[in-house]
Amino acid sequence: MSMVTATAWVPRGYPAQFPTRYDFNEDEFERIAALANLQLDDARAGLDKAQEDANKNERPEEPPSDAREASPALASTIAAGHDLKEYNLDKYDDSDESNEGVPMGMFGNIKSLAYHDNDADDPYITLKEDDEDNDEREELQILATDNLLLAAKVEDEVAHLEVYVYEDEADNLYVHHDIMLPAIPLCLEWLDIPVGRDDADVGSKANFVAVGTFDPDIEIWDLDLVDCMYPNAILGQGNKAGDATALKSSSKKKRKKSKKTNDNYHVDAVLSLAANRSHKNLLASSSADKTVKLWDLNAGKCAKSYAHHTDKVCSLAWHPTTSTVLLSGSYDRTVVAADMRAPGAQAPRWGVESDVENVRWNPHDPNFFYISTESGVLHYHDVRMIPSTPATTKPVWRLQAHEDAISSFDVNSTIPGLIVTGSSDKTVKLWNMQAQGPSMVVSRNLDVGKVFSTTFAPDQEVGFRLAVAGSKGAVQIWDTSTNPAVRRAFVDRIRHSDREVPERLVAVNESSESEEDSDGAPEAAGGGWESMDEA
Repeated sequence: MSMVTATAWVPRGYPAQFPTRYDFNEDEFERIAALANLQLDDARAGLDKAQEDANKNERPEEPPSDAREASPALASTIAAGHDLKEYNLDKYDDSDESNEGVPMGMFGNIKSLAYHDNDADDPYITLKEDDEDNDEREELQILATDNLLLAAKVEDEVAHLEVYVYEDEADNLYVHHDIMLPAIPLCLEWLDIPVGRDDADVGSKANFVAVGTFDPDIEIWDLDLVDCMYPNAILGQGNKAGDATALKSSSKKKRKKSKKTNDNYHVDAVLSLAANRSHKNLLASSSADKTVKLWDLNAGKCAKSYAHHTDKVCSLAWHPTTSTVLLSGSYDRTVVAADMRAPGAQAPRWGVESDVENVRWNPHDPNFFYISTESGVLHYHDVRMIPSTPATTKPVWRLQAHEDAISSFDVNSTIPGLIVTGSSDKTVKLWNMQAQGPSMVVSRNLDVGKVFSTTFAPDQEVGFRLAVAGSKGAVQIWDTSTNPAVRRAFVDRIRHSDREVPERLVAVNESSESEEDSDGAPEAAGGGWESMDEA
């Protein structure tokens, strides 16, 4: 089984030019050792209990008294040992004085030794690693024109986060490094604030990611650190896992995770994350435990918990200009726009015909927002038109975009009017949002299986690039500006739109081994770009 459940772009200029290797120091060793001991104690306790249960149900058999009867093979081996006596192996290491030879002292060859004033000149005791270090440093280098693309992936029941480098001019997409995760990842959110780093300056530029999984804890990782073993911070009940002192003093009863909903941490899977770009220390999360929580990243604790919904909360979005208003969508078939400064106030609520899949604000007109649903319907609402009850909700327009659920949805922040929907029907559709409503520009099956994620690149230079991923475990980057229908619909936003160009779909560039196997043949569509016929 292989699938990509979520993707997220990293804007240009934020990744370190030369990411560093993980430094395993003594403090980190103590933290990891304490965590490993905790897991080992739990495993031993479980093993002891299993053995006790087995002993109650089954009595061990008495070992046989005669080894020959128990194992004929062992008896034959012992008998064969008597045949080796003629070789006198017991005295094999004893010196034989009759053998002649030249005595050799410890320093017998001292005259042939070479001496160097500088150890760096001695090729035998000093390893010259400068060239290797430079090669490795060059391999890890990220250029200012590169974009990072994050993909939450499950492969053969192993969960990990793949960090891709996308080189737009070279049509190249490759895995830079990956991060092992404890459970199946469900959502990603890029962060530009250093979390869990005491050496970072206040307000400094950073490159982190928050990961929500089937576990109730949220892990935060430093993307500029390669081969890291544990996250920089954990938001939730497991946030004490990195504190060796807390681990030693905590009892097994205290370490047992609670399943009761509370105001301090989630107790079920984390379904959505949303970072506040105005107040960078704030991160919102929603969960299958029906709550929305607001986290203070500086303190690493939950600042406030909200219970606006009666079912799983699956999607979040901060308002583009009013930075304290958070939009949340739920399986209770309602969407709430709440001011997080007033948790006790009655929040506006809108209703839809089926479970909510995604919610998004319109970045080009913040008075409006989108809702996609499990029934394949896309709704467009005016936040100023608040219904008296969810049942009386009236959208500005309503569109049956897909026959199956709209599992992914995004609004292009740099190209006004360009939106995308992805569905479990395996199709990706681009829409042109106009005053009279949306019109479909193009529909594609990009061979990623059921579509789980569709995200536009955040930078103006690559605004038409769309990352698509799904149930087949593949990630594709589609340059939508090379599609003829898109070029006609957005003619005023594309340079040289009157020219015909090959349509580009960039996939992961395989390792050099596959290139050697091809004997220098041109790369197939799996790496680089491919042409796509108009649908």
